[in-house]
Amino acid sequence: MTNWPVHATWNGPIVMIGFGSIGRGTLPLILRHIKCSPSQITVIDPDASRSQLAEHQGAAFINEGLTRKNYRQVLKPLLTSGPERALIVNLSVDVGSLDIMRVARETNSLYVDTVIEPWKGYYDNPNATHGERTNYMLREGLLALKKELGTGVTAVSCCGANPGMVSWFVKKALMDIAAELKLKVSEPTTREGWAKLMKRAGVKGIHVAERDTQRTKAPKPFDTFLNTWSVEGFIAEGLQPAELGWGTHEKKMPPKGKKHKVGNGAAIYIERPGADTRVRTWTPTQGPHYGFLVTHNEAISIADYFTVRDGRKVTYRPTCHYAYHPCNDAILSWHEMLGAGGKRQSQWHVLDENEIADGMDELGVLVYGHKKNAYWYGSQLSIEEARKLAPYQSATGLQVTSSVLAGIVWAIENPSAGVVETDEMDYKRCMEVQRPYLGTVKGYYTDWTPLKSIEHLFEGDIDKRDPWQFQNILVP
Repeated sequence: MTNWPVHATWNGPIVMIGFGSIGRGTLPLILRHIKCSPSQITVIDPDASRSQLAEHQGAAFINEGLTRKNYRQVLKPLLTSGPERALIVNLSVDVGSLDIMRVARETNSLYVDTVIEPWKGYYDNPNATHGERTNYMLREGLLALKKELGTGVTAVSCCGANPGMVSWFVKKALMDIAAELKLKVSEPTTREGWAKLMKRAGVKGIHVAERDTQRTKAPKPFDTFLNTWSVEGFIAEGLQPAELGWGTHEKKMPPKGKKHKVGNGAAIYIERPGADTRVRTWTPTQGPHYGFLVTHNEAISIADYFTVRDGRKVTYRPTCHYAYHPCNDAILSWHEMLGAGGKRQSQWHVLDENEIADGMDELGVLVYGHKKNAYWYGSQLSIEEARKLAPYQSATGLQVTSSVLAGIVWAIENPSAGVVETDEMDYKRCMEVQRPYLGTVKGYYTDWTPLKSIEHLFEGDIDKRDPWQFQNILVP
């Protein structure tokens, strides 16, 4: 494409917090699709080596790490310096999202992020229980803030590829399944309507099923953690307890599974690191494989969004969880790190587009348990396509950065929506903005079930009557 569409105009300051692999890929998309001057943009990052790339594109760079003590004094002058309201694009780690959202509300600034990020020390707090270190509890904090702030300037929470884009894929997949089942329905316009449609379609659960096959040109060195996106972010979430939205069809809690004593009860957690918890899953190109049950916000928000209630009683809820097979070098990195008792490698490195030989990121939603068995809908984006579409991108990165772009456009078009989760956004509009960057976007039906991936000489505790029980999905 050469005639890229301009989706919106922005006349106020744009403040980007964080300029790692996602930040550096997002900036060119903003300049391509949002009518603004590069001089309106300020990048804040603690790594001074990243300044040249930002300044080369015309943005100002502040070499600073935001902390609990300084975030207000750093942000407020930037957010109030323009002729119109500001836009915050928070792509950082170890910067408390909820506190930045408060500053956004105080300054009447739009806000978009990719994750509910806590301040440094949350994930590895030795004084916190496993339940307190979960994304469930982080989301409970967001829901409390949403209620506290009420209506007002828009703050879009968790708008990356996943969480984010996959919530839009769930709605599209559900409409495809409804059409295939010949259900006579109009597209829902409310949360309750979407939940009732999923129940009517007979959906038992959803895997956010991702397989990253991108390969490096050079072998992974020892004592180095390699990944195709943030190593710091992946280690943080990989060492949180495994979490999943817990469906009403489930008969049996997993070993070391725990329920939360507070909140809406949409999810459970397992007292075991997500990066050391495997599940059986399926994607179209790779077919059946193992994925990590790494905790993600969308596993909880999707399960909650599609819950049907009769008063306070839950009558239907789908199971939902991430099933992630990262690139092979990340698998080796985890094996090395966990085998050493969790000792971090001395070198962390995010592979850029020039270091990747080939491969793709196949990211979608496997919606299962209905009369057509299972349906995967998602993006199949190769590194070759990513290089052609935008600068500074791996296939994984472009799926995230294009989601951020969609969130920015939606926020500008809906500036008074309050605190919003991506499940609540207009999925068609967001996919329209993002679609040019996703490679092949397609749906596939499959007859695969977890029972087909069990070695029957060692089948253990399985439920042969209901293939889609989580006890069949979880690898012992």
